[in-house]
Amino acid sequence: MSDTAETLPAQPLRGFRIGVTAHRRAGDLIEALERRGAKVLHAPALKIAPMEDEHALHAETAAVIAAAPDIVMVTTAYGMRRWCEGADAAGQGESLHAALANASIYVRGPKARGAVRAAGLNDVGISADETTATLTDLVIADGVRGKTVAVQVHGYTDGAALQRLRDAGAKVLTVTPYRWVNAEEGDRLPQLIDDVINCKLDVLTFTSAPAVDAVLSTAAQLGRGDEFLAALRGEGPGTVVSAAVGPVTAAPLIQAGILPLVPERFRMGALIRLVCEHLEDTGVLRFESGGAVLEVRGQSLSVDGLPVQLAPAPLQLLKLLMGAGGGVLSPSELAAGTGAPDADHALHMAISRLRAALPDPAVVETVVKRGYRLRGRFL
Repeated sequence: MSDTAETLPAQPLRGFRIGVTAHRRAGDLIEALERRGAKVLHAPALKIAPMEDEHALHAETAAVIAAAPDIVMVTTAYGMRRWCEGADAAGQGESLHAALANASIYVRGPKARGAVRAAGLNDVGISADETTATLTDLVIADGVRGKTVAVQVHGYTDGAALQRLRDAGAKVLTVTPYRWVNAEEGDRLPQLIDDVINCKLDVLTFTSAPAVDAVLSTAAQLGRGDEFLAALRGEGPGTVVSAAVGPVTAAPLIQAGILPLVPERFRMGALIRLVCEHLEDTGVLRFESGGAVLEVRGQSLSVDGLPVQLAPAPLQLLKLLMGAGGGVLSPSELAAGTGAPDADHALHMAISRLRAALPDPAVVETVVKRGYRLRGRFL
């Protein structure tokens, strides 16, 4: 993976905890995040797998060869490679290549274009934003009425796009070289969902739309869907930022009322850089009191550069008080911000633990009959 964050501090993600839902290339993403200082929770939702029935792929390929399509839509690089490899293994390689060479090939993005060219073929058009919807717009605009269109679907069939092609007068064939299945490590998802709800993660990353759907549906099945969405929307005790590698991945998040970070270039390296920049800009809080500098970075606290162990509840209290900029927060506001019952013993214990962890307990000041605030200077 290319390193796109060289201009940032050596460990811009120090103190932050990031959730990774990817399976494919997860190792690259995790290694890059950890190299930048992050702690990572890996809970893959789905993984890519070959079709269980290779005969089905061979039959779909034979149908494409026989139909001699006018147009071929290639949506993913992996799908194109898998299709060609499957055809070669079945003795269909040369016939498929000839059929594709005589068709007008449209690609969804640069990676798909690269796979097409690696197969010795050329395309005639590419979508503007690497989405299937825009690719379909382009193909329909060029004219499909009375034509045969073969679509390489990407394990997550876009039924709406296929129907649009049919409605525009095309005969549509599909080829499915791979599918999405549950990952073996899927038992980690409940922990990831719990950590999002309790704001023990700073960012939750997604690299595929099916993974988004799988995580959202798992949260709903656990009876925690509303809490999970609230945390990602910023409606709960805290906010966990979501980050998607591109608009296709972001779409189901946006439909759920979540606004994810999306890089301008739809690549993993660009996603990592965007996460680094966002957390550097918004995730670091600094405060000076009594000559000591307190710094909160995500899930960690340091005093004068030395790490201080602090449990999640008092750390969340400190974040809330720092976010108030010296203003007073009532017990009910603090309780709501930490998910603790109003005036509950847990809230008072969290305040006591926070004070005990600081060089001067008086930094957390009690305002009689009003609540609490921090005493000092914000940096």
